[in-house]
Formats: sequence, structure tokens, C-alpha cells
Amino acid sequence: MRITVNEDQRTLSRDGEPFFYLADTLWSAFTSIKEDDWLYYLRKRKEQGFNTVQINILPQFDRSVSTKEILPFEVDKNGRYNFEKINKEYFIRAEKLCRIADKMGFSLSLVVLWSTYVEGTWVSKFTKDNIYPEHLLESYFELVLEHFDQFNPIYFISGDTDFPTSKTIEIYMKTLRYFRQHSKQTLKALHIIGRMDKLPEELALEVDLYLYQSGHNHDFLEMPYKLAETFFQYAPKKPVINSEPCYEQMGYSGHKYGRFNQTDVRRTAWQSILSGSTAGITYGAHGVWSWETIGSTYLMNIGEAFDMPLLWQDALHFPGAWDYGYIKNLLEIYKVTSLEPANELLVDMAPDIRLAKSNQGHYFIYLPKNTRIKVSIDMSTYTLKMIDLANGRFVAPRVEFNDGETHFLHHSCEEDVLIISEPK
Repeated sequence: MRITVNEDQRTLSRDGEPFFYLADTLWSAFTSIKEDDWLYYLRKRKEQGFNTVQINILPQFDRSVSTKEILPFEVDKNGRYNFEKINKEYFIRAEKLCRIADKMGFSLSLVVLWSTYVEGTWVSKFTKDNIYPEHLLESYFELVLEHFDQFNPIYFISGDTDFPTSKTIEIYMKTLRYFRQHSKQTLKALHIIGRMDKLPEELALEVDLYLYQSGHNHDFLEMPYKLAETFFQYAPKKPVINSEPCYEQMGYSGHKYGRFNQTDVRRTAWQSILSGSTAGITYGAHGVWSWETIGSTYLMNIGEAFDMPLLWQDALHFPGAWDYGYIKNLLEIYKVTSLEPANELLVDMAPDIRLAKSNQGHYFIYLPKNTRIKVSIDMSTYTLKMIDLANGRFVAPRVEFNDGETHFLHHSCEEDVLIISEPK
């Protein structure tokens, strides 16, 4: 299966058909997951509507470490990798997992160099003994292509990275250009650190997609829509995806008390998609991404210092995953293949209320809190529907039309709603 960018430079296709990127986050799959668990996991996510899995090719530094995991390199007693001693079985096994996913209809987004392996990044200070030696990178890239290029993945050239030094940029540019030269048929992107709103110019010109990360910090709840707006307006124009929203039941970063719940992750998804992340969205469950198992070790004092994950068997069944599948299914039902942010149509409304227009002429309005809203167009000729997103119920909206405006009155739902205006 091959994903391509459409002529509008905003949307994607897979094997010639419109493709809404709906990914789940499973960074530590290759180190941690047994084959029977992999099959169970994929079956559940396929049932929920997901079509992509995001995986780190190399070990995730903040994963849930198990004594039964497999690693790609020889490791000394101090945990340092010997990058010259490749464990070929690791890559053979990872390729097998990818083949299973591919046969089940999943596309793959594979991270080539997480920030832990690159000099100068914010997280390299935690893993300074495991920077990938530059002179060995090309042989590693060859290994990646040998095992994974057959699946036409999206290559995330970086993972959770910033670009603080010229050396950091140089390494990622070298990586990006290598994959552009040797894997011409695949898309390339940069997975960046949370809240980053700008890419180095030379890298931005080379990627096929803009990925942003709204992240897991409770003090910046505006990031899903603000970053979507920023990258949607970025030049040159390219498809935009929020590739790391807040994960369900993830503790707030920086040891802050509290966890993101189902409503939080649903709000993040709708705000992202209607504000510029129109090519797709990614979900994450705290315990699945790190593959938390009985007996594994999760260190809360490294990286962004998140609270303990739940066991993957429990996290796999968090209800927010169904909300993400619901989004994709709803867009398919309404035959929406592209969206254009249109918040300028809202009259004096809070910025967390989001509005977009579809290629079919629909207006989608996301309302996270119950209030009266005004839209500066007359929708009296439209079919108007409201969905109580917490319960999946359709509600007849209370509406008035005044002086060319449409006023949606207070509703009876207790949580967030989606208003759909459909041309008759």
C-alpha cells in the first residue's frame, strides 16, 4: 500500500483512494510485543477504524522496559549500545510484525532516528552514551530499507526532536536526503517536539508532510488548534497532521497532578482536524505506546516525567479510541475528503470553538462547552444536525436566523457537541 500527496497539497490518497490518516501510537512495538499480542492489538484497532500504526524502529528510551524484550544491538553492563554489533533477529522480527500489519490493511509510519540518537537534541542529555555514530548511519539506513521499504511506510525521519544545533540539523538533513534518494516512492516527515511551531527552512523544504505535536502539557490546551493553524498556513503548502496529541490517561508532563481523559483527547482531535490538521490525526493510549506489562519497569523521572501507565491490556480498551474511529467514519459517511478551516465565520466566539468547511459544502462546528454561538452566514437553507459526542446521539439543534447570521442556542448536552450544516 502506497500513500501519496494529492494535487491539492492538503490531502492524502492510498493506492489511488482518498485516505484520512488515522494512526495509533505504538512507539515500542519492535522491542516489546509478542506476536500473538500483536495480532490481538491489530484486530482491536482495525475494528475501531484505525488504518496506520506509528512505531519507532529503534528502542524507545522511555518505554516500559521488560526482561523479555529484544534489542537491535549488543548492550554492555552499563546499558550502552554497541552500534557495530547488530542483532539481525531484531530486524527480521520487526519485518515480520510489519508484514502482519500490512496484510491486515495497516499503513506504517516508522521513525528512523528518535531524538535520543542524535547529538544536541533536548533529550540526548538523558541518553548521551547512545548517540548513533555518524559513520555508521548509512549502514543502518541500508538495514532500514532492506527490511521495511517493501511496505511503503511514511518515514518519520526524526522523533520528538528539536533542532538546537547546526549538528542536529545536519544529521537530520543527511538522513532525510538519504531516504529521498533511496526510497523515492515513500513520504517523509519530521516528528517534532511538543509545541514547536517552526521547522528549519532547509528541512521544511524537503519533507512531504508537516507533522506537529500538541503534546501532553496541561498548561497549553490551545496547542491543538493553534499549531494546526500555524502549519496550515506554512509555506510551502503541504498536508498537516497532529502526530502526537495528548494520550488518553497520560499524566500531565512535568510531574503535574492529573491525567488526560476521554473528553480531553476527543476535544484535541476535533480542534486539530477543524483547524488545519486536515490530512489526519493520531491517537495514543498511555500504556499501549510504551507497552506496559506486569513486571516491566517504567521510569517517571526521565523525559517529560509522566505518571505511571496502565497495563497495555487495559489501556487498549480506553474509550477515546472509539471516538477517533468515529471521526473517520463520520467524514466517510458525509463523503468529506478535504476540509478548510473557517473560524473567521464565527462571530465573537471563544477560540477553542472551531469551524471548517468541507469540499462537499458542509460546515462542521465543534463546540467543547455549552454556549450560544453565532455564525456570520445564513444557514436557513441547510439541513442542521447536532451530535452529542459523549453519547453518539443526534440532537435537533435550537437555531434562529437573524440578519444573515445563524444563531445556535444553548443545547441540553452535558459535554462537547458537533454541529453539521449540510447543503440541501
